Amino acid sequence: MYTWESISGPGSIDDLVADAHAAGYPDVTVRRIHDWIAKGLLDQPRLRTRRRGSDKAEHSATQRRLLLLLLDKRQQVQHLSALAQVPLAMWLWWDGYVPTRQAQRAWVTWVGRGRRNQEVAREGALGLLEQIGHQLATPTARARSVRIITELGNGMALTVRGRAELLDAVRDVMEPDTVFAASSLVRALGPAQTPMTVETVVDHVEALSVALSRTLDGKVDTTLLERARAVHRASMADYLAERGTLAAEAGQLANLFREPTIQEQFDQAGRQLLLVLGMHLIRPRNRPSPRQ
Repeated sequence: MYTWESISGPGSIDDLVADAHAAGYPDVTVRRIHDWIAKGLLDQPRLRTRRRGSDKAEHSATQRRLLLLLLDKRQQVQHLSALAQVPLAMWLWWDGYVPTRQAQRAWVTWVGRGRRNQEVAREGALGLLEQIGHQLATPTARARSVRIITELGNGMALTVRGRAELLDAVRDVMEPDTVFAASSLVRALGPAQTPMTVETVVDHVEALSVALSRTLDGKVDTTLLERARAVHRASMADYLAERGTLAAEAGQLANLFREPTIQEQFDQAGRQLLLVLGMHLIRPRNRPSPRQ
């Protein structure tokens, strides 16, 4: 069977098509390769020149192997845009495999526009609800929180009034009146060092909204992405060093701190980058001015 080990060096676009056919994907064409390059699933080839005329552009051995991985993962996802998380994850975690210029195109593909962007926003809203929602929160409160967070993730600006409504919606699902109204208690999820309160959840939602809006406006360039990656790597290094302690103190939420599988790292790359990018974008406005 044709595998990663079968690829020994760089090759032309014809070699990529031949790789796919040898691996059992006879429907791969030159046109599809060009389409995947435009979407950031693959990188642009390196141009080669000679004294007379020119040779065909060359794809690295890494990109040839990436194609085989993408073809395998393509069977596991419903939308091609979800496949963009494969190069995103490789860029986020490992050096030398995916250049930032490719990651930028993959990022735009993953976020998408219109219906795709709404799907990303709704998936994020549902995932957050699953994480923070109290078991006694009403269906009405749950539906409201998902609607508001989805709208924010779909490009709606977060106004002062909108933030107040968001705060109220998050509190309704996180601290339902039937449990918390009479006690005046505040619910905090997770370990004592980094508790997740209503206010921190709202900050996270705002960060996601800002990151999505900036992406849709075409204002997330390679420099901004590289900054977000650096922040993510630094924070993850700290997190990994403390994960055992955090899991021990998290109680019923200890499962949130288990080691992710390789598949989960691919599946979570987009959301992780979205949150880190958003937090990086909103942090300057939360810093005190030098005059204060």
